[in-house]
Amino acid sequence: MATKDQTEVALRIVIEQPVPGVRHSLQAKDDTPLDPKTSAEGEALAFDLKIRVAPGPKFFGDHIRREGPERRFIYIRIGQSAGDCMSPWSRRMKIDVHDLPAELLDRAMRGEGTLEVTVNGTGKDGTPACATVPRTSARLR
Repeated sequence: MATKDQTEVALRIVIEQPVPGVRHSLQAKDDTPLDPKTSAEGEALAFDLKIRVAPGPKFFGDHIRREGPERRFIYIRIGQSAGDCMSPWSRRMKIDVHDLPAELLDRAMRGEGTLEVTVNGTGKDGTPACATVPRTSARLR
């Protein structure tokens, strides 16, 4: 799809209740960790990035990954995967974007604000959440 048919959208991923002391980062296309952050006491971590959205909706950008014909997501690297060689964890969070509410996407594409997606950073077992992490909220800020 031509870039002219794509609209840049500001996206913020907020990881609430991350395990304290565990590094998190965005994953770049070349699999390197970007923008590493660590929560000292469980405070939320936020990652700001730009994605491109085209009618359909279809998603593009340096952080967008694909699985099959429809699924699009963003990886958050955790522990060793995020560049902390001393961490006992080496994981990734998969945050879906293909199923974001259409109304929010439309408003974000019109430039009405930043699309904010929130996930919980701690799994049921008390370790860093990994694999597909469900959104706890999506809103426009």
